[in-house]
Amino acid sequence: MRRPRVMLADDHTFLVDAFTRLLDPEFEIVDTVGDGRALLERAPGLRPDVIVLDLSMPVLDGMDAGVELKGILPHTKIVVLTVADDSEIAALVLRQWASGYLLKKSACWELAKAIREVIKGNTYVTPQIAKKLAEEFVQDPRLDRKKSLTFRQGEILQLLGEGRSTLETGAALNISTRTVAFHKYRIMREFGLKTNADLVAFAIQEGALRRPA
Repeated sequence: MRRPRVMLADDHTFLVDAFTRLLDPEFEIVDTVGDGRALLERAPGLRPDVIVLDLSMPVLDGMDAGVELKGILPHTKIVVLTVADDSEIAALVLRQWASGYLLKKSACWELAKAIREVIKGNTYVTPQIAKKLAEEFVQDPRLDRKKSLTFRQGEILQLLGEGRSTLETGAALNISTRTVAFHKYRIMREFGLKTNADLVAFAIQEGALRRPA
């Protein structure tokens, strides 16, 4: 019987090695990559059943890579594996392109289970995040709140709207690329933006950029 084919995308080599040893008895690890661009280049030729994806990677972060992957490999399941204990980010990626969301601190006992579930067509969310998502669904204080950008979100929107990468934006603001990515996708979720072009148009609308002549 063919073992499910799994690809790992994480820039922490020691974690990739640990996950490979953890999964190898049950799954075929077809490849491992350390950045989002390499993932997009190699995954289409391999067509894995499941991709385990870190959100914070160099060159191209996991958020942007996940969106592109879903368009390229619509039948491949994507499991996010991250340190980000953030239910807003979880809700966004699960709605748009991911089938699973796990925290790295619990990966040793959850990862294989999550992969089994998404292969069966189910969604798997680590219990800690699932509880938060359920609470927010029942009682969301933002439903009647006027949407507005925080000062930090405004800074990030301006720089991203100017065409800067998450790496360049983080360097300019002295924050991590992961923080930039989280704020970016909070903005996109809050204001219903789907693409980077939508983000630029929104930046112009909000006055963060000059309108093109």
